Amino acid sequence: MSDFKINFLDHVAIRVKDLSLSAEWYEKVLGLKKYEVDVWGPFPIFMLSGKTGVALFPANINDSLIEKDSKNVKIDHFAFNVTQENFEKARSKYDALEIKYTLQDHTYFHSLYTKDPDGHTVELTTLVVDEHDFYGNL
Repeated sequence: MSDFKINFLDHVAIRVKDLSLSAEWYEKVLGLKKYEVDVWGPFPIFMLSGKTGVALFPANINDSLIEKDSKNVKIDHFAFNVTQENFEKARSKYDALEIKYTLQDHTYFHSLYTKDPDGHTVELTTLVVDEHDFYGNL
């Protein structure tokens, strides 16, 4: 079983009441650059400083299990960036440890999702295109 190395915190995905309002706030207040990817649809909206930032997703404000005032606003998951080589090492390690995970193809990124002992969703993500094709000229 081979260990893998994490490069950096890629993003924290948060559920928000109003995508546009939140995107505007993160741009105006923190100076984050807005990235919307047509192939992904209206969300997530990535708000980045370099290669790190937040991914904005709509909250489900009609969830009857959550008090109405909360608007179900929460952190959805957090993601660490890894190289493609370390992505495969992580998969091998998870397999060896019999850790359940799911894989998703996000066109520009491949992601591996699992849960920590408290049920938090932890994502490892790797860029599968040239970085300039996604980030442009940082």
